[in-house]
Amino acid sequence: MKRRNFIYLTGVGAAAAMLPAIPVWGNDISPEQALEYVDPAAKKILSDVALNAAKSKGATYTDVRVGRYLNQYVVTREDKVENIVNTESYGIGIRVIANGCWGFASTDKMDKDSIAKAAELAVAIAKENSRLQAEPVQLAPQQGYGEVSWKAPITKNAFEVPIKEKVDLLLSVNDAAIKGGADYINSILFMVNEQKYFASTEGSYIDQDVHRIWPTFFITKINKETGKFETRNALSTPIGKGYEYLDGRPEDKIQTASGTLYKGTYDMLEDAKQAAVQAGEKLKAKSVDPGKYDLVLDPSNLWLTIHESCGHPTELDRVLGYEANYAGTSFLTLDKWKTGKFNYGSKEVNITADKTETGTLGAVGYDDEGVKCGKWDVIKDGVLVNYQAIRDQAHILGLEHSQGCCYADNWSSVQFQRMANISLQPGKKPLTVADQIKNVEKGIYIVGDGSFSIDQQRYNFQFGGQLFYEIKAGKITGMLKDVAYQANTQEFWNSCSAICDQRDYRLGGSFFDGKGQPGQVSAVSHGSATTRFNGINVINTARKIG
Repeated sequence: MKRRNFIYLTGVGAAAAMLPAIPVWGNDISPEQALEYVDPAAKKILSDVALNAAKSKGATYTDVRVGRYLNQYVVTREDKVENIVNTESYGIGIRVIANGCWGFASTDKMDKDSIAKAAELAVAIAKENSRLQAEPVQLAPQQGYGEVSWKAPITKNAFEVPIKEKVDLLLSVNDAAIKGGADYINSILFMVNEQKYFASTEGSYIDQDVHRIWPTFFITKINKETGKFETRNALSTPIGKGYEYLDGRPEDKIQTASGTLYKGTYDMLEDAKQAAVQAGEKLKAKSVDPGKYDLVLDPSNLWLTIHESCGHPTELDRVLGYEANYAGTSFLTLDKWKTGKFNYGSKEVNITADKTETGTLGAVGYDDEGVKCGKWDVIKDGVLVNYQAIRDQAHILGLEHSQGCCYADNWSSVQFQRMANISLQPGKKPLTVADQIKNVEKGIYIVGDGSFSIDQQRYNFQFGGQLFYEIKAGKITGMLKDVAYQANTQEFWNSCSAICDQRDYRLGGSFFDGKGQPGQVSAVSHGSATTRFNGINVINTARKIG
C-alpha cells in the first residue's frame, strides 16, 4: 500500500467505503508465510555486510535496519466479506554519516552484494549532501548494547488466529447491528506485525517483534421518512496488543452515562449492538444550542485533542520549522521553553511522553536509532518543560542523550523524529466519571472521536465526537447532536479543572499518523482519564453562519 493511501484511513467515515479498493503495500503472501520468522543470526550477518561496506567507503557512523513488515486486514459489509489481504514487505535500510552529513539508501534484494552496494550508495549520497551542509551532524552519545531483543508482551498472536474465526466474528458483529436497527455496517480487523532488526557501528544488534491490532466498524442508521441519517463508529481503540484484545473481559467494561465503555480489552459484538441503538437515538436527539459549556471529555474523545494540541506541537523538528511545508510548525517555540515558566495549562495538566507503556501503539524497547526507550515529562503542573528529540537534535536542548523517539515506517524509509506516546496523567485524588458529571451545572459529556481541524501552528482548533449528552444541574438530561467545541490550545488546557483518577485511565490512538516528506505514517497512543474543561465554546455544526 502506498503511504499516501494509508493516510486516508485516518478519515474513519471514508475508510469503510475505501478499504476494499485500496491497493496493497507489499507483496501478497499466504497466512502461513506470515508466521515464518527470520533468524536474528542471519540478520546480523547481513547487517555486518552493510556496516563494513559503509566503513570501507568512509562512513564515520552507520546504522542498519533489517525490516519485515506484515499487514493483514479483513473487511466485511453486512453479510458479505469484501476483502481479505495478507502482505509482506522485507528489506534493509542503511543510514550513514560521511563528511559530517547524513546519507541513506535501501534495497529489497537481500543478498550480500546488493546490500554492500546499497551501503556504498548511502555513503556517496552523504558525501554529495555534505557540499550543501553548513554544519556537521552532532549525534548525542549512545552506548552499544550488544545482542539484545524485545518482544511485545502479547498472549495471542493475531496472525495465528484462523481467518475463518475472524470472518465469523465480523459477520456476527454485522448481524447483531442490523438486527439492532442499523441499516448499514462495515466491520474491519486490521493487524500489524513489525519484525525489526537494528545494528550500528556503536555495537548494538537489536531484534524486536512489535504487534498491533485495530478492530473497528462504521454503522449508519437512516430515517426512512425524512431521508436523514446518523452514524456511530466503534468505540474500540487501535492498540499494541495481540488478539487477546478482543476477549472482552467483563471486568474491563465500564458502565457510564453513555453506556458501556472499554478498558484493557474490547467486546466488539456488544459495542455493535449498542452502536445500532445509539445511532437511532442520535436521529431523535436535540440539536445543540451554541454557547459556553463545561465539557466532560471521555478518553475516547480526548485522545485526539491530546494528539493534535499536545503531541504535534512538542515535536522538536516541528518547533524548529522542519515540518513547515507539510503540516505546519508549532506555537511552542524555544523561547517559551527557555523561560521555564510558559503557562501551557492549569496545574492539573501533566503531560508525559512514554515509549514503554504496555499496550500502547508506540511501545518498543529501543527506537530506530538503537536508543533504549523511556518516559519523560513534557508539561509539568501546567508548564512546558521539554520537547521530543532524537540523537541529532539533543544538543539543541542541551540534552546529554536522545529521548528515544526516532522511527521509520518501513525499511525503505529513513528514520526521523516521531511522536512518542503522549498522555495526560490521571488525577491524584479519587474522582469518578459520575463525580465529574454531578458537579457540572451546564455542560456536555462527549464520547468518541469525530471530525477535527487545527491550524498550522497547532493552536486554534475545533473537535467533534460520536456521542453527546447534555448535562443540567449535575444530571444527564438527554442526547444532543451537531456538537463541536472550539478553543485555542492554551486557553483550552488552562480551562482544565478536574481529571478522574487512575481507575478511569484509558488509551486512544492513531494507526496512521502522517508526517514528513516523503510522507510516512506511525502508530501512537494517548492515554487519559475523563477530564473536565470549563467554559468552552460549543458551536452547532448543522447551522449556517450568517
